[in-house]
Amino acid sequence: MHKLLSIILLVVVGFSNATRSFNTPSKNFERLIADDREKNVDLDLCPMCINEAVAAINVILNAILDEGILADCDKLCSIVANKTSSPFIGTMCTLACDALGIDEFIHFIIAADPDPIWYCEIARLCPVNDNGDAKFVKFGVLPSTGPQGTTFVIDCSFKSLNGTGTSMLRLDITDPTNETDSSDFLIEAKKPGTYSERIGLKTLTALNCDPTIGKFNFNMYM
Repeated sequence: MHKLLSIILLVVVGFSNATRSFNTPSKNFERLIADDREKNVDLDLCPMCINEAVAAINVILNAILDEGILADCDKLCSIVANKTSSPFIGTMCTLACDALGIDEFIHFIIAADPDPIWYCEIARLCPVNDNGDAKFVKFGVLPSTGPQGTTFVIDCSFKSLNGTGTSMLRLDITDPTNETDSSDFLIEAKKPGTYSERIGLKTLTALNCDPTIGKFNFNMYM
């Protein structure tokens, strides 16, 4: 006889840009939606920048601490490019540093623990939209119950009249023993329109799937 797993969908809605650091991707979540990059606002340098940003910020911080006073952005970012063996990371550093100026850039790297989205927006590699008005218009989880090993599909849509800036979708799941798992997915800046997201939750390895101790809570942030 199969044990059944139930999920309660609890949605916390809110759009924000660059307010939280990205979580390490979870093996329990998988993005299922089809590629719609043709509807994005800009080129695909944004996800490339986001993917490299965490490592880049750490290298920049270490370079600042190791080298002490640095005269200009070129000096700092050439060190970063050499340490990472990545011209692209060096260019990211230069763009962000030039945008703020060397003194303010160093201050933010040391004091602010910059978010990858913020960093890439400052570098002008991820678009900014301060008039974003996106709202969730659809939520659902299918199936509502199933045996352990079932992939539950979290299905949602959001709509924007003004378009959106760069943001992220965070999914959290909590089992009845308060053990949690979460994952973040980049939402690139979008033109006005309606967009769908479908995330699969694999329950074969997800948390404690014993249905006798209660139901699972699922939270969505954007």
